[in-house]
Amino acid sequence: MSPHELAALLCKEGDHHLAQQELPIATAFYMAAFSCSAPTAVQKVNSLDKGLWEKVIATLETWCKGKNQIPKIQSKNLAIVSLSVGIAAIFLSTLSPNNVVSSVYKLETLLRRGCSEEVVSKCNTLLKANPKYSMELLLLRALAWVLSGTQVRRGLADYIQAFVMHRGEAVAYVCTRQGEHLPQVIQAFSNCLSASQKESPDGSSLDEWLGNCYDFLSAVAPDDIWVCRAQAAYLFKKCKFEECVAVCSKALKGFSADNLRDEKALGLLLERAAAYFFLGGRMQEMVQDLAEAFAATPAQAMRHFEELFSPHDTERVEEQARTVLEVKFAAYREAVRTRTELRGNHGTELLPSVIQTVQFLLQISPGSKRELSVRLADCHLLHGHIRTALDICDHLLAAEQKTYYNTLLALRGFCSLHTRDHQQALRDFQKVIEHDSPHPNSCIKALCGRGLIRISGGSHYLTALDYITACQLKLEETIFTIKSYVPWNQRGLLLKVLQEEGQKMLQKQRDAPGVYQLASLLVELDASDEASRILCADALYQMGCVEEAHKLLLLALSGNPQSSPILARLALLQLKKGFMYDGNQLLKKVIRIGDTSCLLPIMDIFKDEDRKLMQTHCHFRALTILKDKQEDADIKEAIAYLSFAIIASGGYAEDCLLIRARCYGHLGQKKTAIFDYNAILKEDPKNVQALSGRGFVYLTLKQQKEAVQDLISALKVEAGAVIPAILSLKHEAQGLITQWLLQHGRTALTELVATKDVSKEETLRDLLMIAKALIKICKDAQYHIFYTDVLIAND
Repeated sequence: MSPHELAALLCKEGDHHLAQQELPIATAFYMAAFSCSAPTAVQKVNSLDKGLWEKVIATLETWCKGKNQIPKIQSKNLAIVSLSVGIAAIFLSTLSPNNVVSSVYKLETLLRRGCSEEVVSKCNTLLKANPKYSMELLLLRALAWVLSGTQVRRGLADYIQAFVMHRGEAVAYVCTRQGEHLPQVIQAFSNCLSASQKESPDGSSLDEWLGNCYDFLSAVAPDDIWVCRAQAAYLFKKCKFEECVAVCSKALKGFSADNLRDEKALGLLLERAAAYFFLGGRMQEMVQDLAEAFAATPAQAMRHFEELFSPHDTERVEEQARTVLEVKFAAYREAVRTRTELRGNHGTELLPSVIQTVQFLLQISPGSKRELSVRLADCHLLHGHIRTALDICDHLLAAEQKTYYNTLLALRGFCSLHTRDHQQALRDFQKVIEHDSPHPNSCIKALCGRGLIRISGGSHYLTALDYITACQLKLEETIFTIKSYVPWNQRGLLLKVLQEEGQKMLQKQRDAPGVYQLASLLVELDASDEASRILCADALYQMGCVEEAHKLLLLALSGNPQSSPILARLALLQLKKGFMYDGNQLLKKVIRIGDTSCLLPIMDIFKDEDRKLMQTHCHFRALTILKDKQEDADIKEAIAYLSFAIIASGGYAEDCLLIRARCYGHLGQKKTAIFDYNAILKEDPKNVQALSGRGFVYLTLKQQKEAVQDLISALKVEAGAVIPAILSLKHEAQGLITQWLLQHGRTALTELVATKDVSKEETLRDLLMIAKALIKICKDAQYHIFYTDVLIAND
C-alpha cells in the first residue's frame, strides 16, 4: 500500500471519529495521515467546513502548547503510530502558515539549539503582527535575551511585563515550557537584584519593579531558598513583617534540625526573628529562632544578628529574651510540680529550649556572663548533663569574682552527689549551711543534699531534721529540689526514711508542727502514698487540729475505703468528738476487714485520755455483745473489741484479757487463751481468775500436772472464789478435777510420811486446803477419808 493510499485510509478513519464528535482522536488520525502523506492530509483537513477546520486547528494548538496529551490511536491499516508535538507543530504550520502557536514551538526549538539572536528577531516580528499572543512571545523573547547574556535586563523586563499582564498563565508557561532554564532565569534575576539599582528596566517605579520581581520569582520558584531569602529580605526592608514571617516559615519547612547550620537556613531564621521582633507581641517565637540560630553556628549568627539589630534593638532583644527565659523555666517548674510519678522525669524535655535561650543570652550579653553561666550550670544539672555542669561550677568558683558563691557551691554539691563523691558534696553543702547569710534557695538545696548523704551514713533522724528545716524555709522550693535535683533512684528511699522518722518523732511526742511540714512535703511528692497522708493527719491531731485531721483522713479514705489504719483513726476521732455511734460503725468496718493490729502504731501517737476513751468504749461494746448473744460470730466480734481495748490500754488491761481468754476458750482456741492468761499472770502472778481460768484450759487439754498446779495456786490465794468456779463446771469436769486433786494430795501425803520432809508444816497446810476444798466440791466418802488422813498426819 502506497503512502498516499495509507493516508487516505487514515483520513477516512479520522472522518469516522469526527462524525462521532471525537475531535481529539479524529485530529490524531489526520496527523497520522500527515506523517504518511502531507498533501493528502492537508487537502483533507482544508476541505472541512470552516467550523470543523477551526476546531482541528485549535486542537493542534492545545497540543503544541502542552495543555493536552496527544491521544494514542490504533488502526487496522497500520501499526501503532507514534505521534509527537513536533509533528503537530509542523502539521499546524502547514495548515495555517501564519499560526503563532506553531511559530512559538519552532522558536522554542531554535532556542534549544542556541539561536538566541534569531529567536529575538522573529519574536519582534511576530509581536508586531500578533499582539493577541504577546504573553507567549514576550516570555520566549525574554528567555532568548537571558540566554544570550547580552540583553539580560531587557529579558527580565519582558518576564515582568508578561507576568503583570497574565500572572497565572505566565507562571504556568515558564514552569512547564521553560522549566529546564529556570535556574538560569533565577540567577539572572539574582544578579540584577543584587546590584544597586537607581531605576527599573521597564520604566516603572523602582519599588513597583522590585515588588513585581519578587512576586514573579516566588510564583515560579516558591521552594527555591535564594528566592525565599531575597523575598524575605525585601519584605523586611519594606516593613511587611507578617509577609516576611510567612515566606521564611515556608522556606524553613524544607530544613531539618540538623541542616540549620546551612547559611541559608541561618539567614532565614534570623530574618524571621527580626520580623517577629518588629511585629511585636511575638517574643516566644523570636527568641526561639534566635536561640536555634546561635546554637547552630554562633559566629555566623552573631554577624547576621548585628546586621539586623541596632545596639538599642539588642538591648530590647535581651530584655525580651530574659522574659522568655523566665517563662520557659517557670513552665519547667510547673511541669515538675504537677508530676505525679515520684521517680519520673517529666518536664526535662522542656530544658533544651531553656538551655538554648541561656546560651543565646550569653552571646549577646557579655556583661552578664557570670550570672548567665550560673543559670546554664543549673539547667545542665537539671537536664542530667552532670559533667558539663560540674565543669562550669569549678570554673566559676575558681575565678576571683565571688558573686553567686553559695548557689555555685550548692550546684556543685549536687553534681558531686550524682557522681558519688559524697565527701566533696558534703563539704560544699556544709559551707552553704554555715555561711553567715546564705541565700534561702541555696540553703534549701544544701539541706536537702546533706540530708540525702546522711541516709547513707545511717543518721536518719538528722536527715529528717534537715528536711524539716528546709520545709520551714520554703516548702515549695524543697519540693522542687527533691523532684528535680535529687537523683530519681534515691527519691523512693528518701520518702520511706522521712515517713519512718516522722512517725517515730510523733510517737515520742516530738515537734508535731515540724512533722506536719515534713508530712505535707511527702504528700506533695507522692499524693498516692497513703502513709504520708496518715502521717500528716497524725501530726495535725497532735497539734490539736482535730477537724483538719478528720477532713484529711476522710479525703484519704475516699481513695481507699477499706484502709484499716484510716478507719481506726477516724473512729477514735469520732469517739473523741462524742459521736459514739459513728465511731462504733467505723470500728465495725475495721473488724470486718480483720485488721485489728492497725491500732498498734496509733496508740503511741494519741493522747492518754483519747486512748482511755477508746478502751472504755470497746470494753463496754464487748460486754454488751457477750451479754446478749453467745454465737461464735458474736464471740469473735467481742474478741475484736476486746483486742482494741487491750491495744488502747497499752497492751495490758486485766479485765479485757480475762474476758478475751474465756472467749478464746469458748471457741476452742485453747493455746491463744493460755497466752492471754499468761499475760495477766506475768503482771500479777497471784491473780485467782487467771490461775483458775488457765487451770480449766489445761483441764480441757488433759494436761493434768499443769491444771492441778494452777488450781492449787488459785485455791491457796482465794479458795472462796475458786470453789464456786469449779462447781459451775459440768459434772464430768468437776469429777476430773477432784480426781486429779485427790491423786495429787495422796501422792504428796505418802511422800510426806515417807521422807519426813522438813517443810512438813507448809505441805500439810496445802494438803489440808486441798482436802477442805474437795469435801466442799464433792461429798463422796473418799474425799472425807482423805481429809481425815490429812488431819491424822497433822497431829
